[in-house]
Amino acid sequence: YRAIFGACTVMMEAIRDLPQPVIAQVQGMATAAGCQLVATCDLAVASQEARFATPGVRIGLFCHTPQVPLSRAIAPKKALEMLLTGQPISAQEAERLGLVNKVVPAEALAEETLTLARHIAQASPLTLALGKKSFYRQIELDEHGAYDYAKEMMILNALTEDAREGISAFLSKRTPQWKGK
Repeated sequence: YRAIFGACTVMMEAIRDLPQPVIAQVQGMATAAGCQLVATCDLAVASQEARFATPGVRIGLFCHTPQVPLSRAIAPKKALEMLLTGQPISAQEAERLGLVNKVVPAEALAEETLTLARHIAQASPLTLALGKKSFYRQIELDEHGAYDYAKEMMILNALTEDAREGISAFLSKRTPQWKGK
């Protein structure tokens, strides 16, 4: 059990540590570690038929590890309700709670996910990496600490070659040419 749950934790932490945004595409039932994976991903698009659950409690195995990202993705009382009852929620409720970003018809799922990824991919990869790192770090801090950290990250980002290029491209009304520096 230690090896299995350890490997799952390593994978979930790797997703958060990746500099690139990770988008979940959910078309069916995401239960236990599947729900954990959706909550861990940076963004999520789901089909209207998708459902989400942490049903371990019903078989005598509380979803201890899935609760980590779930309790950070949605309101604590709703997360605890999911964990204590094991009852699934609909894609629409998952969207309302903030577990997924968008719910679409099943036939549009792949295209909508790809559209979101393409839109994100237009930004500087360095800026995305800095932003993702900053987002997850600052939410762990109190407000004052978060501002201190965010201010330093803003300065670091402003000094990059990609920031200079982005500002120049904006002023020149042209598409930026990112270098990742």
